[in-house]
Formats: sequence, C-alpha cells, structure tokens
Amino acid sequence: MKYAYVGCRTTKARNARGNGLMVYEIQPDGSWNETQCLFVEDNPSYQCLDLEQKYLYSVHGDLTLVSSYEILADGTLRHLNTIDIGGKNPVDVTVDAANQHVIVATLQGGTLYTIRRNADGSLGGVVSTFTYEGKEEGKVSTIHQCLWDQTRSYLFACAQGRGNGYGQMRALKYDQETGSFTEADRFLSRTWDEPRHAAVHPNNRWVYMCEEKGNKVLYFDFDQETGKLKALQELSTVPETVTGYSDASEVSVDPTGQWVLVSNRYTDILSVYRIDPLTGYLRVTGFYPCLGKTPRFCCFGPDGRYYVANEDSDTIVPFAFDSVTGQLLPALDIVHTGSPVCITFREN
Repeated sequence: MKYAYVGCRTTKARNARGNGLMVYEIQPDGSWNETQCLFVEDNPSYQCLDLEQKYLYSVHGDLTLVSSYEILADGTLRHLNTIDIGGKNPVDVTVDAANQHVIVATLQGGTLYTIRRNADGSLGGVVSTFTYEGKEEGKVSTIHQCLWDQTRSYLFACAQGRGNGYGQMRALKYDQETGSFTEADRFLSRTWDEPRHAAVHPNNRWVYMCEEKGNKVLYFDFDQETGKLKALQELSTVPETVTGYSDASEVSVDPTGQWVLVSNRYTDILSVYRIDPLTGYLRVTGFYPCLGKTPRFCCFGPDGRYYVANEDSDTIVPFAFDSVTGQLLPALDIVHTGSPVCITFREN
C-alpha cells in the first residue's frame, strides 16, 4: 500500500484553510482516499520520514516547534512529542545517514538545529547549532532549506539576505558523531536574487538551485571530495514574455537524471529544462501552467508522476511526466485539501 502525508497551513496570518497534517491512502488507480486529519500545532508544513520509514517529523511554520509521529500499521499517525527549538519559523527538516539526528532549518532564526532522535522515534534535545551570520551583530541570513548530497556527508543550505543578511548557498561538512557542521564552501548570490531551494543530481556532481526573487535556476558543479561548489550557468525560470511579479519556489531533478523542473508562484507556471548528459548544462524545453495558484511545493511520486501542491487554490495536481520529451500532462484525479505546502510519500 502507498501513502501520502500532506502538511497544510492552518493560520489566519497565512490566509490558510488547512486543518492540519493529512494522511491519504493511495489506491491502485492512483486516487487518494483521506484516512486521517491530525491537528497537533498550527502550520504543519515541511516534513520527512526517518530512514526506516517508521516515523515522520514535521516542522510548524512561523512557530518554533518540531513534532514527531509514529506511523501505525494502517499508515495513520500517532503523535509522539513536540519540542520547542527556539528558532523562529522552521522551514525544512531531514534525518542524517545514521538515522541518529534530525536536522531542522529555520528561516527567521537563520540557524540549523541538530536534534537527537530517541530510541522510540521521539525527538530529544538539540545537540548542535549552526547559524548564518547577517550584516550586523544580532542579524542573520535566513536559511530556507537543508538538503543532503547523495551520500549524506554534506548538507546544502540555501539562505536569503532579506536586507539583513546575505543571499547564499553553502556546502557544509557533517560530523556524524557530534551532529555539527563545518563550512566547506559558499556561493554568494547577487543582491536580492535570494536563493531558495536546491536539488542534487543522482550522480552527486551536479546541483541545481533556484533563486526566488531573481527567478533563476543555477547549475553548480560539486566536488564531493572537497565540498567545493562551482557555479557554471544561470537561466530564467519564466518565459521572456513575462514581465510581471514572480517567485521561483521549488526545484526538482527527475528520477532519470535527465530533467530539471522549477515551479513559479504568482505566474503559476512550471519550467522544464533538459540536462546535457555529458556536461550537466541546462536547456529550457517548455513552460506549463500548474493549474492552480501558488505552487509552493512539487515532487515526483513513486508512480513517476509529478505532484504540484497549489497552496492558494487548495489543490494537489498530478502530472504525467514524459521522461523522453520532458512534457507534462495533467491528470484528472486532482486532490482537494486546504493550503497544502508539502507532500511526503511512503510505501509499505
């Protein structure tokens, strides 16, 4: 059986219509049946599974909280505990290669938190922190993502300046024993371009990063021996005829390693790029409507389809993806749920 876990924003401050963390059982025909709506704290947003897929961890956007859940035999969730890490607005979460620590990125907090996992899957205490400095004492660069390389030895963490800090992406070497990070390299963006998210190619050499305000996708060469990053290319994430406001949001590499996809909010389009198999450079091949408003999150599902969470139209739209042509074709089985911002898939 296949399951989908959807984080949905809940607060009036976010103009949200969600009711909490949603659980769906995915049927053989691809349709989703809701099996649980669980509310613990407001704004369950980005989430991840542990490596054994027995537990789920969720951050609560705009707050300072992180929650843990046990996954039961029927795919539903049982809340284990919620901890306060102190960092404002946790926006991403992942686990390390030993399944020993949970890593959380905080936006306004500008800090990565390493949290000990207890034997029962619950969250323990914070064992290490790593803060991105700002332009002045007491200011920070706002971290938007915590993404492992394919070996989970390095963490890529994009951050935005937002006036007080520096737009950047760093490669951080991870110490498995202590849960601490050491900087290996950093890329500084142009002012106001604001790096947001990155995606790593299966070969672990090529990294693709989208810049939210610059509406760009950048290609980097990554040396996994030294942790060094080399920026080699940037392309627009919107057509040349788009002159209005747009925010790049999510970037994905398809499972075959042949394509990069980027979602753009407010213009509400999906951009598709072909990866040169020899060099890693990108070539744009098409732009597609996301069939909703504000595609904050997108990912490939276990069925090979591309799922787009349209936050402001309360829909998750699946697209059939042709890995030969790069074409996106919308499916008819749209999922309706309030303010979706993250999808995590699990198979028994």
